[in-house]
Amino acid sequence: MDGEELLQGGDTEASWSLLPWMASLLMVFGGALPYVPQYQDIQRSNHSEGFSTRVCLVLLIANILRIFFWIGKQFELTLLLQSVVMILTMFAMLHLCCTVQNTNRVSTKQHRLSDLDVRYFWKWSVFEDYLLFCFGFTVLCAVVTLLLLDSAMFVETLGSLAVMFEAMLGFPQLLQNFHNCSTKGM
Repeated sequence: MDGEELLQGGDTEASWSLLPWMASLLMVFGGALPYVPQYQDIQRSNHSEGFSTRVCLVLLIANILRIFFWIGKQFELTLLLQSVVMILTMFAMLHLCCTVQNTNRVSTKQHRLSDLDVRYFWKWSVFEDYLLFCFGFTVLCAVVTLLLLDSAMFVETLGSLAVMFEAMLGFPQLLQNFHNCSTKGM
């Protein structure tokens, strides 16, 4: 009987030791999970009008800033990985939206980053333009961060900006819903 109790006690300890790993995995992927049904809905309906790609802009900026904040002030690795997963998720959403919009496009006029037309900022027709913008933003952040890394005030400002952008997450979708006079597609 003692052997059985010892075995069960060992299983309980193993279960408890897995709990932090499971919590970390949930934290890393939990932020991206709500976008899976949205992705599937856009893919199934071949329609992305209800989804604001500016949500992707806000999350990309917030998570890129959070990664640079991590360089200046290391925090839990789980949150850093969460940022990487969220960036990849937003790129997947943008790629799908570009594909769907190009398939459904009536006009042959395409909007490109190189047009430098503010009216079409973040409404580009080609996925590569979104990648190029994010690359440019990342390089700019890298240069500024390397120059000011020794400044605690800069590092804290970087972290505050990341949190501020993430807090504004609902605003682009609110504008999209107002413009569409509908919440359909959310």
